[in-house]
Amino acid sequence: MLSFLGRRIIATIPVLLVVALIVFMMTRFAPGDPATAIVGDDASAANLHRVRSNLGLNDSLPIQFGRWGWQLLHGSLGESFFLKKQVSELIGQRIEPTLALTCLTLIMTIMIAVPLGVIAAWRHGGWLDRMLMGFSALGFSVPAFVIGYMLIWLFALRWQLLPVQGYSRISDGLGPWLSHLVLPATTLSIIYVALIARVTRAAVAEAMTEDYIRTARAKGISETRVLVRHALANAAIPIVTVIGIGVALLIGGKIWGIAGMILAIPSTGILKILLSYSSSLKPLVILIEDKAKTNEEIKESIEKVKEEESV
Repeated sequence: MLSFLGRRIIATIPVLLVVALIVFMMTRFAPGDPATAIVGDDASAANLHRVRSNLGLNDSLPIQFGRWGWQLLHGSLGESFFLKKQVSELIGQRIEPTLALTCLTLIMTIMIAVPLGVIAAWRHGGWLDRMLMGFSALGFSVPAFVIGYMLIWLFALRWQLLPVQGYSRISDGLGPWLSHLVLPATTLSIIYVALIARVTRAAVAEAMTEDYIRTARAKGISETRVLVRHALANAAIPIVTVIGIGVALLIGGKIWGIAGMILAIPSTGILKILLSYSSSLKPLVILIEDKAKTNEEIKESIEKVKEEESV
């Protein structure tokens, strides 16, 4: 067993190297120039050359890749010229809200989607099955930001049960922490419930046609045990696979980022979106990063950013 795990771990090393090379080359051959983005289009050739030299962009690609890989192995992810901070610091600031919302979304999704999918497969072709298929189509079709705005209007503005936006750390109290997570977790879980419930239904429905299910029923085993211990257990592989993909999407996906922007949750998804675009989003960073600012302070910060960019 240990030798098998060791071979698997060793086999991942060339895969990681190939992925790292592809990521590096994609960033280098992507449209645009980091030096031009820093100094602006109107900068002189001397300033542009100076910035490119400081960033090491004038070196050959193998040297750049080696330097990048060496820094990555030492835990240095570089500095964001957009936010003027270390990338590791930016990610560290967003670890807690990202993991908290990911865990709560997964708990809500699994508790709702798996039982729904199993019952729909058990009553295949019935009214619950049809309702689940309709809900799945609706969940895939409606964008995350539309769901977020609808939930904000209903639970925060109309009924005033939950806060509209923002994130409260768990050190500030369990109640405020949960109250700020309910709306974004519900927004994201609606999408993933539609996906996981549909996958669960398909996998369990296929398992229900197998011979071992008929054998279990012939032995007089209760229907609940047949569904859970036999059908669901043997259909778990595709369900767990989809849940694993959902974890990756929740941590860094743009769906997460869009929903987080609407609800002002500082997450790695938002960071991914902000760092993917130009400095035209910089005023938006101010609004998301410091929700405690007053309107006057926000306006002053935005004007300061505009003055810095004009200079």
